[in-house]
Amino acid sequence: MTTLRLGYSRIGYEVKTYFRQGDSVFFTFLFPLVMLTIFSVAFSEQNFGPDDAPLSAAAFYLPGMIAAGILLSGLQNLGVDIAGEKGDGTLKRFAGTPLPVLSYFIGKIGQVLVTGILQAALLILVARVAFGVELPTEAGQWLTFAWVFLLGVITSAILGIAVSALPRSGKSATAVIIPIALVLQFISGVYLGFSQLPTWLQNVASVFPLKWMAQGMRSVFLPSGFESLEPGGEWNLAGVAIVTGIWLVVGLVMARMTFRWIRKDS
Repeated sequence: MTTLRLGYSRIGYEVKTYFRQGDSVFFTFLFPLVMLTIFSVAFSEQNFGPDDAPLSAAAFYLPGMIAAGILLSGLQNLGVDIAGEKGDGTLKRFAGTPLPVLSYFIGKIGQVLVTGILQAALLILVARVAFGVELPTEAGQWLTFAWVFLLGVITSAILGIAVSALPRSGKSATAVIIPIALVLQFISGVYLGFSQLPTWLQNVASVFPLKWMAQGMRSVFLPSGFESLEPGGEWNLAGVAIVTGIWLVVGLVMARMTFRWIRKDS
C-alpha cells in the first residue's frame, strides 16, 4: 500500500513537471493538434471519402492523430524524459532514497494516462467544434475507443521506459528516440493513408503497435465503408488487441532487463 500511495502521489508531481517543460508540451501534447489543424486546413477542399459519402480531411486524420498522440506521450516523452533523468543524475539520487522502482513507474505511467486523456479530449473537441467532424453515436464505438486507448497508453508508456536505455546520455536522447517515433508515424497510416503505402511497407508497419492503434481508432471514427481499405478488408480488432498486447509484454521484459537507477557504465 505504501508503494501504491507513493506512486499515486508522484502522478501529480509528474503531470506538473510535464506541463512546465515547454518543449515537451509542444512536441508531445500539442504536436498532434497542430498537425490535425494543418492537414484539415490544407486539404479542406478535398474529399477523402467516396462520392456518395463525403469525408473531410479533419475526420480522416483525427483517428491517426489520436493514435500518434498516444505514441508521443508514451514512447517518445517517457523515453526522452527518463534518459534525461539518468543523464542529469536524478535517478542516481533516487537510488539513495526509499522510493520503490514501482512507485516511480506508477508516477510516469499515470502522467502518460492523464496527459493522454487531456490530449485526446482536446483533439476530439477541436475536430468537432472547429471543423464540424461528426462523432460516433453508438456506445459500442466509444467502448472500442476506451479499450484501444487504454491498451495503447499503457503499451506506449512501457515501451518508453524500455527505449530510455538506448541513448548513451541525456543529451542524445532526442536524437535517438524522436526519429523512431517519427518513422513509425509515417509508415503506420497517420499522415498517409495506410492503403496507399506499398505492400511491403504495410507489412513492416504491421509489426509495430502504432499501425494497430491507428487502425483501432479508425474503426471508431471512420464510416464503415472504410473497412474495405484495411488489410484483409476488415477492422480486425482482435489483431489490434493481440499485437498491441504482445508489445506490452515485450516492453515489460525489456524494461525489466534494462532499467537501472544507475547505469552500469556510470
